[in-house]
Amino acid sequence: MTMKKKAQKKSKEEVKINQEQELNKADQNQSPEESENKESEKEKDIIKELNEKLEKLEKENSELKDTLLRKVAEFENYKRRTEQDQLNIIKYAAEPFIKNILAVYDDLERSLGHMNENNNYEAMKKGLELVFDKFTKTLEAQGVKKIEAKGQPFDFEMHEALMQQPVEGLPPHTVVDVVEPGYMYKDKVIRHAKVIVSAETPENQNNEEGQ
Repeated sequence: MTMKKKAQKKSKEEVKINQEQELNKADQNQSPEESENKESEKEKDIIKELNEKLEKLEKENSELKDTLLRKVAEFENYKRRTEQDQLNIIKYAAEPFIKNILAVYDDLERSLGHMNENNNYEAMKKGLELVFDKFTKTLEAQGVKKIEAKGQPFDFEMHEALMQQPVEGLPPHTVVDVVEPGYMYKDKVIRHAKVIVSAETPENQNNEEGQ
């Protein structure tokens, strides 16, 4: 390194040192009041910044609270509407079936009107048979079906035995007659068929003993 470059480097370092010394002197020359004022200004700035952040957080909290309250109110309204809809579904569940029944009811009413006007027995019978067939189809369309019982083996899940009587030529525990028909709704028995069931006969007992 040449002497000239060394001198330039030394000069720069001296200038830097002098600047730092002047700054230190300036700080040292500050009065205690000036130092306190600077500290006070810094504290004020910090407090101001914290207050602004606090106001912002309070505003956000208030907005979130309002949003939450609205959502809760919307959910309560939705819940009430849903509950009311469910109640209406239960309340009016039979409406389609009743509409179909009313059609049969109208036919029956018309048939009764014709019976008063006309004494033709065959015509009245035919009209009632048509109404009965229509009513049967309406029930079947809704899943209601009569339980076939006569001549069938007694089934306690389908039948209710009112009495037993011996019947020649029939095996025991066979449905002899139906006092009141039973019905199923889809796959559920809603009314058991009330039946008379065949009992043991001497002939049946002899056959069993001979086997």
